[in-house]
Amino acid sequence: MSSTNIDLCTDIGYVSLNHVGEQLCGDHVEVVSPEGGTSTVVVLADGLGSGVKASILSTLTAKIISTMMAAGMKLEDAVETIIATLPVCAVRGVAYSTFTVLHFVDNSRAEIIQYDNPRVILLRHGKNYEMPTTRVSIAGKEILRSEIELSENDVFIAFSDGVEHAGVGGIYSFGWKREDIISFVEKYWDVKSSAMEMTSVLLDECERLYDGRPGDDATVCTVRIRPSQPVNLLYGPPSNRNDNYKMMSQFFERDGKHIVCGGTTSSIAAQFLEKPLRVGFEYVDPEIPPVAELEGVDLVTEGVITVNRVVEYARQYLEDGKSYEDWCDKQDGASRIARMLCVDATEIHFFVGCAVNPAHQNPNLPINFNIKMHLIKDLADVLGRIGKVVKVTYY
Repeated sequence: MSSTNIDLCTDIGYVSLNHVGEQLCGDHVEVVSPEGGTSTVVVLADGLGSGVKASILSTLTAKIISTMMAAGMKLEDAVETIIATLPVCAVRGVAYSTFTVLHFVDNSRAEIIQYDNPRVILLRHGKNYEMPTTRVSIAGKEILRSEIELSENDVFIAFSDGVEHAGVGGIYSFGWKREDIISFVEKYWDVKSSAMEMTSVLLDECERLYDGRPGDDATVCTVRIRPSQPVNLLYGPPSNRNDNYKMMSQFFERDGKHIVCGGTTSSIAAQFLEKPLRVGFEYVDPEIPPVAELEGVDLVTEGVITVNRVVEYARQYLEDGKSYEDWCDKQDGASRIARMLCVDATEIHFFVGCAVNPAHQNPNLPINFNIKMHLIKDLADVLGRIGKVVKVTYY
């Protein structure tokens, strides 16, 4: 794949299982996409042991590495800093946190650094592909380093050692061997599967092998290389009516899918497109208003109630792959938006109008202008943490 190809991007999904009896996970995944959107840093850190101490160490490790790299430091420098910083357990003689770093550069190549974590699995055309790997010494520690050009539909699977420990003393005497994990993911690989779907399938099997009582924290992070898919979402009319044409023209001239949220907003869009707005009356979900139809727009929905549910679903997608399965196939407006933003989209552009709706200023109603702005801010933040490239333009 040519290094000048910027049509590829990363689809990222990660989920963790906590050690039985623990409220906090000792693993942590951090995703950072520096400004520009063509590079992404993914760090999976595994703190020693489980519980609060492991959670703090893994979180610090992942955040320090990702922050340094997002600031433009070389991968080796970031790794050297964290290795020199991490304490070593006096009893076991091992670092308090291990880590895997996947750095996707210019959407064309991947740099991978692995320190005492299970080796990353790469599926290419659905089959295991052994990446060329060298052993280097950084700050006196042995590091595995790989660099590889990206191809469409490449799937990188990083995981903590809790995945390999699954089944110890039960189904497998010595845990879930790497070759068995590879056979499993090859079997369930599908070119249409999202990163989150592949992550959920692997972690569900891991939980089954633990018989529902994980003896270690287990985290899976999947990165799928896929073609870019921009999604644009228009929400609310501009504060100045004279900006209606400007807002609509900038929204519709963007490539990708188009979502319009809000009754007034969709009416303005219909006027701009000179197409009839067909309002729906069928409630797929009794709590979510029906969708409408407008030629030239992929999805038209109600505003605040629908977007509020989208924020809930996006948080679930980020934190819990199982909850995602509950709504991913539903056809109400909120589920469809959440699927388009969390799963389908690779880059998202919000066009947000700042007009104050007089109906929302009634003190007896729970909706007001500040809530609408907070919803967009929260949604943009969660989508950024998922690994999406997000831009917000206000009018």
